[in-house]
Amino acid sequence: AASNTSVGSALDQESASRTAGTGAAFVQNKLRLFGADEKPKLTLYRDHAGWCPYCQKTMLLIEEKRIPINIELVPMRSYGDKPESFLRIVPSGLLPALLVETSDGRKQVVTESQVIMELLDSWHPVEDGFKQMMPSEEDSASMQRYRQLSNLERELFSWWCTLIFRPEGPGFGSPGMLGKLMGKSSEPAMSGAMSGFLECLEKVDNALASTKGPWFFDWAEHPTMIDFIYVSHVERMLASAAFWKGLDLRSDKYQQQFPALNAWLDAFEKRECYLAFKSDYYTHVKDIPPQYGPGYDGGFEDERISFQKNISGKDGKSWTLPLSFDDEVQPLYRGPPLPLCALKAAGISGDNGELASEGTSYEKADPELMVEACRQMAGWKIASNGSAVAKFAARGGPEGSRNPRKGFGAELADPYAQSDQKLIPSVEVALKSVCVALLAQGGPSAHDAALNEMKDNLQTQISKDQARDVASSLAYLRD
Repeated sequence: AASNTSVGSALDQESASRTAGTGAAFVQNKLRLFGADEKPKLTLYRDHAGWCPYCQKTMLLIEEKRIPINIELVPMRSYGDKPESFLRIVPSGLLPALLVETSDGRKQVVTESQVIMELLDSWHPVEDGFKQMMPSEEDSASMQRYRQLSNLERELFSWWCTLIFRPEGPGFGSPGMLGKLMGKSSEPAMSGAMSGFLECLEKVDNALASTKGPWFFDWAEHPTMIDFIYVSHVERMLASAAFWKGLDLRSDKYQQQFPALNAWLDAFEKRECYLAFKSDYYTHVKDIPPQYGPGYDGGFEDERISFQKNISGKDGKSWTLPLSFDDEVQPLYRGPPLPLCALKAAGISGDNGELASEGTSYEKADPELMVEACRQMAGWKIASNGSAVAKFAARGGPEGSRNPRKGFGAELADPYAQSDQKLIPSVEVALKSVCVALLAQGGPSAHDAALNEMKDNLQTQISKDQARDVASSLAYLRD
């Protein structure tokens, strides 16, 4: 049924193209050909879930330069065990790792994302038709700017770590007891960590404002090496600053304070290859602690509490049906909210008036068409792997996840948990009913009718003694 919708049919074709090494960027692609006739000699090992920022920036370079490459997906230690076949090649287990096969059959492994990116760039030069990613060695001014920007990125990363992963000290100039006795405000001033982070962001904003376009360098109309070096961690800064500090750097206030930084983020969020690897805030606040350590609450308390409830689905709105068309913390339509193939199949045009195009926002798109396309893609995702999804969800049943197993750093990672076997058929029935409702065609009225039918089917097909356990399984899947 999922393939019978225009969106599902387009996604089927896109999935086949990705398997063949063509098609659009996707976080779980295993082959990228970009028109090459031969099997690539390069293999990149990267993390399976798309959590690793260093793998992300490497993949963004590969996609922008269109470098033919094989891709092997490997778990990070925070959510799984690395296979022995990988550890024989990369004993350290570091990701990303690049396996290079030379013409005489020898194989060599390179680790460290910066080294990998620079090698990939040098092996695929402009003279061979690939995009330029680094300043020319003869351009001493640009090379100096590149080095300065690299140092600034490390400074920003350091301030981020200080702000998020250490207890936040009192604000500089906090009134204290004497100040309170003298009638001064009891509101503490901004902490040194917060001030340092924002001041460093201002330097980044100034660097971006010094160019004519949205990127760090004027000599390219596309993002280059330094843009990728920045964006994977800036993406995580946005999520963590909102969640643990109440600092929404994409809000109207900070759009005005950091206009060039936000224009740079807008430009990235209009590119399909970036969106293919971009995560939502909930994913990041779950995947950051096992990689960097726990985040500490602080900053702007009222905003922090509000953002935490929104991101965690505890505000009574963000995860509650019916969902609002957009998200107040993470606006969905600054760029293509779905793969371009799905938008094209649904007949959805961007704000530039062009059908299913990147480089534009979708804030003015027809909301009914958009809602139906999003529903149909969600239904296609579940239906395309339905039995495995049901088995996974059944871990949340009363007899699920009871087997002895090792733990992992990621809060929700449990790769060895066993399912509640008796519950799997009922969970699969429930998911099928959900899929039918998601795949409904014909606008809001057809969807409302499908929802009512789904409720009736669930009541008749799921026994009362299993209803609560099925609900627990679906909540496990949701979280």
